[in-house]
Formats: sequence, structure tokens, C-alpha cells
Amino acid sequence: MCGRFALAATPDAVKSMLAVMELDPFPPRYNIAPTQPILMALAGPSRAPGSNLPDRRAMLVRWGLIPSWAKNPADLPLLFNARSETAAEKASFKAAMRHRRALVPASGFYEWRRVGTKRAEPYWVRPRHGGPIAFAGLMESWSEPGGTELDTGAILTTEANEDLRGIHHRMPVVIDPQDFARWLDCLNQEPRDVADLLRPAEPGFFEAVPVSDKVNKVANVGPELQERAEGPAAAVPGEKPQKDDDQLTLF
Repeated sequence: MCGRFALAATPDAVKSMLAVMELDPFPPRYNIAPTQPILMALAGPSRAPGSNLPDRRAMLVRWGLIPSWAKNPADLPLLFNARSETAAEKASFKAAMRHRRALVPASGFYEWRRVGTKRAEPYWVRPRHGGPIAFAGLMESWSEPGGTELDTGAILTTEANEDLRGIHHRMPVVIDPQDFARWLDCLNQEPRDVADLLRPAEPGFFEAVPVSDKVNKVANVGPELQERAEGPAAAVPGEKPQKDDDQLTLF
């Protein structure tokens, strides 16, 4: 699989949404791909006594989770997505699902609609109300044989809602701001306690904009990737989606 999303919001907007303690400045990114660094927010180690403010920390991780038990990551597939329906039971994700749930800020994501057998039409999928938004994520630290620790992560996915299933049958899980605290609280909330958050976005939350195939190349990183293209036809809600068995599928 090949994944793409974007984070074009200002650092101040992201910091405000996530309520993290500190956040270093960063440039807009319009074509984020697996193995690249992505921003995640996790619950902090503690809260000050009597404080009602969230204690959250931001960190950069490699997009592509490596389980802590992995001996050689080259022997594993690139785990940049995790199916929310099975993550709590899968060996690769269950520890992170229990102990290191995260939020991944985003402005939207790209998805490809398969047309025939040799052509795919890319779409920029963005929230109608604007961004940023937060995907459900998992973080895991992996120690290299030499002792260097690498922080890695994955984005949780679920079934596509009726607006997007004509493009693809999966979509990222979006966590609503009112649920941030519960999702990140790994001390008191077990995976079964937050399973209700792992659902498709409400109909109407996203809109899909047809864009050019420039987004297919990781080297293309400018805002023009999100400009509407004239070629692709709009997806039809309810149309039978394509299975993710090629290099142009995302969530």
C-alpha cells in the first residue's frame, strides 16, 4: 500500500487543537508518505495536582510502526495502517493499543479510486468545516541492535462512510475533540473502553476533491497538489469499492 496525507495547518492551530504543552515550529506539508516523520500527540506522564489542563506531549515518529519485539524490521511489512477492528488483538499493535494511543493531526488525506485495471483517480479528502483534525494513532518504540531507540507509529482505519465508499472501502478513524482525553487515557481506559470511538466519520464530515496525479510522486510537495482537477468524475456514494491490492490505495 502507499499512503498520503497532509498537514498544512499552522503550528499554533495544531497546538491549540491538541492542547499539547510544547510544539516546535514546522512548515506545511502537502504530501506526507510512509517512512517519513509525522507528528503525534500522546498523554503526558502526569498532571500537576489540582490542574484541569491536559498534560499532553507532542513528538515526531516514523510513519510505519515497528513492534518492540521485532528483530529485523526488514522481515515485516510496512505497518503504517492498523485495522481498528482487530488492533487490540494483533501482536503487532496490541501493546500500543493498550499503552500508547495517540492523535495524529492532519488537514486531510489522499485516496485513489480505481478505474478499470490500469488507471486510478486521486482525490484530496478534506473536512468540510476546515481543519485541522486528528486521526487515531498508535505509537511504538523499537530498539535497534546498537541500542538506538526509534519511535514509530501507525494510523488506525475503519470502514469508509457512505460519502467515501465509492472511492475506497477504508478510511482513517477521526477522533472528535471532545473524545481526545478518553482516547489518550491509557491508564484508565482499556481498548474495550474506547472501542466506540473507532467508527467512521459522520456523513457529510468529509468532501472528496478530484486532484491531479502529481500526488503519486513523493517528490511533489507543493500546495498545488490539492487543487481541483477537471479529469476525474466524482465518486458515487455506495458504488462498490476496490480492494487495496495495489500501490495506489491508502486507508
